[in-house]
Amino acid sequence: MRNVPINDKERIDDLQVPLKNGKSLCVIQNPDYFCFGVDAVLLADFAKIPKNAVVADMGCGCGVIPLLIAAKTEASHITGIEIQSEVAEMAQRSVALNGLEDKISVINADIKRFEGSGVFDVITCNPPYKEGGGGLKNPNKYLAVARHEVCCTLSDVIKTAARLLKPGGKLNIIHRPERLADIICGMRKNGLEPKRIRFVHPAPYKTATMVLIEGAKGGRPKLFSEPPLYIHDQNGEYSDEINRIYGKTKDKPE
Repeated sequence: MRNVPINDKERIDDLQVPLKNGKSLCVIQNPDYFCFGVDAVLLADFAKIPKNAVVADMGCGCGVIPLLIAAKTEASHITGIEIQSEVAEMAQRSVALNGLEDKISVINADIKRFEGSGVFDVITCNPPYKEGGGGLKNPNKYLAVARHEVCCTLSDVIKTAARLLKPGGKLNIIHRPERLADIICGMRKNGLEPKRIRFVHPAPYKTATMVLIEGAKGGRPKLFSEPPLYIHDQNGEYSDEINRIYGKTKDKPE
C-alpha cells in the first residue's frame, strides 16, 4: 500500500479484495462527497469484462467500480470519468493508494463532452436515480449531483455510451425498476439492444428495488432475464450470492 495524502473527513475503507501484491484493495471516501453503496458493488460484479477489454465507468465517484474491475478482471485499462473535480482527485488518490496507475485513469470531465467515438469495449454507469425535478434536492451539492439528474440525465448517459462504445460493446447500468421503460426505450433509440436484465430484491418475496441491465451496441433483439438477486435470505442474513460478491463466507466475519 502506497502512502498518499488523506484529507480531513476522509477515511480509508478496506474492500477485502486481494491484490496481486498481497495487499487488500482499499478506497478513500469522504461522507461529504457521497459514499458508495451496494449498487456499485453489484454493478461491478454484473458487468462481463472480457480479457484485455478497454473499460469506462461514467460518473465514477470515489472510483470504487474501476478499482473492483481492475482487481477482479483482466481488463487492459479502465477509465473513470467524474465531473466533480474534488471527487475525481480523491478517486485518483485511491488509484495511487493501490498502485493501480497503470490500469486505471480518472479523468475530471463531463461525460456529455467526453471526446471520442468507438473507444470502449464495456461501459458501466451507476447514474443518479432521481429525475431532475423529482424529490427534494440535498443542500450538499456533491450529494445532490450523485442522487439527482443535475449534471446529466439518463438519456445523456445512454446517448453518450452509444457514441463511446465500439460495435458490439456493452453498456451496463444499475437503476430503479420504475425507470426500466425509459432505459429500454433509450437504449433502442440509440442503437443499444437490451441483452441481459436482473432484478435485485431486498429479500425473497420483497419487491425489487434495483435493476441491472446490459445493452449491446448493434446487438440483435433477444433479452435474457437472469435469476433474481436477493440481498438478504429469509432469515435476514446476507444471501450466499451477496457473500460471494463481497468475498465473504457465512463463517467468515466481516
